[in-house]
Amino acid sequence: MTDAARTITGRQPQAVRSALAVLEAVAAAGIGATAKDISADLRIPPATTYRLLNLLVAEEYLVRLPDLRGFALGRRAANLAPAPLSTPTAARAVMERLRGRVRWGAHLAGYTGHRLVFLDPDPDHPPADAGELSRHLHASSLGRLLLAEHDEHPAVGARLTPHTVVDPAELGRRLDAIRSGGVARQCGEFRAEFGCLAVGVRAPGDGRLVAGLALTGPAARVAAPNEDLVEVLQGCAVELAPLLA
Repeated sequence: MTDAARTITGRQPQAVRSALAVLEAVAAAGIGATAKDISADLRIPPATTYRLLNLLVAEEYLVRLPDLRGFALGRRAANLAPAPLSTPTAARAVMERLRGRVRWGAHLAGYTGHRLVFLDPDPDHPPADAGELSRHLHASSLGRLLLAEHDEHPAVGARLTPHTVVDPAELGRRLDAIRSGGVARQCGEFRAEFGCLAVGVRAPGDGRLVAGLALTGPAARVAAPNEDLVEVLQGCAVELAPLLA
């Protein structure tokens, strides 16, 4: 337990809520929000408002404007909402060519921390809900690519579906297989008849995992896919790598 965790008192949760409210108020008001305006808007005493503003400035969540008349969001506030991932036109063209070669749904996803974001989902074969995939990384092939990058992974919680792997040992074995083979599979966990086959898109040079490329199709074929199909998927991943790194 950290020193901060040991020193939390009964009053501090309210202070945290107030600080977050001040941060939201500055974000809503835009550059130049004043302490007086924030105090009135949130109905917080002026002295409390000033203390919270000074704390947020010291922690770099807010900055004081040069004329000292107001505040704006600081460097660390930007980390709370990472910029959305974008998909270059050339990468979309690679995906279109892939879709023209296979009958399966072809999807491109990116990663922000431990969150999965679809960059170019197949419009003719909508993927399972992205929010669910992001919250249950262990349940999806695209999520398992990300988990396999780390020695530690999020704790397995309740089953997302009756087929979701929740046993830590079994999940660990599957992640080891992904690390050694470079291919992740999910067979019938979100929809009984469908599965997903995914490979990583890695940055040239350092090999960072920057995105995941997935095909969705019949669960039985995902369980033992044709090697030619895997090669096609891996070839497209190589094409995408310099475009997304």
